[in-house]
Amino acid sequence: MEERSYKYRFDRRTLYWTILCLLALALLGVTLYLLYEGGYLSAWFTSFIVALIALMALSIPRRIVLTPEKVSIRCLLDITEIRTADIASVRRVEKSEMRGLLPLFGACGFFGYYGHFLDLRRFERIRIYASEWRNFVEIADVYEERYYVSCREADEFVEQLARYIPIRPESLEDKAE
Repeated sequence: MEERSYKYRFDRRTLYWTILCLLALALLGVTLYLLYEGGYLSAWFTSFIVALIALMALSIPRRIVLTPEKVSIRCLLDITEIRTADIASVRRVEKSEMRGLLPLFGACGFFGYYGHFLDLRRFERIRIYASEWRNFVEIADVYEERYYVSCREADEFVEQLARYIPIRPESLEDKAE
């Protein structure tokens, strides 16, 4: 069984956004602590921020594992699996096509870009697992779900995944026309 692994690597922009977010949250926490001198508001804020950071940290994408049977997007504690038999198409996506996305529930720069986003051009929900805002690959399944992943070896990933995708009768009709 052939298994390929593609690691996520953070770019500078993602690292800068992560540091900026952590500094802003720390500054806000210290400000609340000094203003309310250990009151309930600063305690609740600190608890909420620690829980939020922990929840987000558990969803940080770490690697993509590709086998003939499935694509596994592995986060720290979460695994999203897409069966290759259910994949309708895979293609490389340019950075310009990723405009018009609104985060619904996820991170936008805090240790990457991941979660549920709303595509305002098509008005549909998509899922993104990216460590940098480039090198995107779109995976569309037969259930009309769209997943976007990023990896530095995007062309190789698309080529390898395309080998495992079954040929569907409707895709043959499109090529004939």
